[in-house]
Amino acid sequence: MGFRENLQHLRATRNMTQEQLAMLLGVSRQSVTKWEAAKSYPEMDKLLKICQIFECSLDDLVTGDVAALAGNASSVNGTQVPVPDGPPQDICGYDEHQRMMAFKVPTGVAAILVMCGIAFLFEGSFSFMGGDADTLMIVLILLGVLVGLAFTVPAGMEHAAFMKAHPYIEDFYTEDDRASARRDLSRAIVAGIAAIFVGVACIMVFGEHRDTERQGLCLLMLFVALGVWLIVRYGMLLGRMNIAEYNKSAAEELEMEDIVNAQVEDEIRDAMIAHKRSNKKLGAICGAIMIAATIIGLALLFIPVFSVADPSDFDPVGTSAMWFWVAWPVGGMICGIVAVLMEGFSREK
Repeated sequence: MGFRENLQHLRATRNMTQEQLAMLLGVSRQSVTKWEAAKSYPEMDKLLKICQIFECSLDDLVTGDVAALAGNASSVNGTQVPVPDGPPQDICGYDEHQRMMAFKVPTGVAAILVMCGIAFLFEGSFSFMGGDADTLMIVLILLGVLVGLAFTVPAGMEHAAFMKAHPYIEDFYTEDDRASARRDLSRAIVAGIAAIFVGVACIMVFGEHRDTERQGLCLLMLFVALGVWLIVRYGMLLGRMNIAEYNKSAAEELEMEDIVNAQVEDEIRDAMIAHKRSNKKLGAICGAIMIAATIIGLALLFIPVFSVADPSDFDPVGTSAMWFWVAWPVGGMICGIVAVLMEGFSREK
């Protein structure tokens, strides 16, 4: 037996579809189909990963006879057991990973808002060694930032590692899954906005009296934190089902060499390469735009403006200095316009 027969046998004995094996290896189903049709051959890292999945040696997989080693368990009365068909399934833990992200990211953001709300209660109430009376308030805010980073930074690192290990995911979500996620998000938006409204009502009620103003600000931040947590969490849970966007984002994280060597369908590889090149062009253009915006902003800050009534009179901190900061938002908007135009033209091609 050769590699293709061994791979088919191993899948059949594990009741594993091509889609499931492809997701475990981080390749497309078409790549597995080509391997089993002897039209292409996996790279060494993929071979080693196949050996780990099926618990066999590299020699047995490539040149051996795994069916004979298993006592020919994959056949019945000399007939090969057919490879099972079925919809793609989440074998690599994509859904669990995305649910983890949808918990840690909003929790980190909400933690910052909650600590800011608690800090308002101690505004001007404590000073350290005769210093500023807002010392405790500042400490609590910084503590909230640290707690938020403790959630978001590890989550971001885990997500980057997951995308590196699984650059391509076969879409396994059903329309029922998407419909359920949309319903959950709609409820979360309503509940989140309601929580924010309650917070606004608290500041309106407690803010009327100076003695209770800090309590009102605290309640406002707490309810805003709850609303933000609900909206962000369920928004991310719906967004996780956009597998095409995930594959697109994963391609952006890979280097060009990794994309060229990736075991994916030729059409997918070409699309990934084109998207990578487009992003490089967009990055260069936006970088040039923001450099120009910085030059213009600094010029407006330092170049004096002559008086219209008397050109001999000038004010070194006149009108231009007041508006120097506008250069960066304008540069950002131009970058956004360029990105939209490039995306539109690339789709037409």
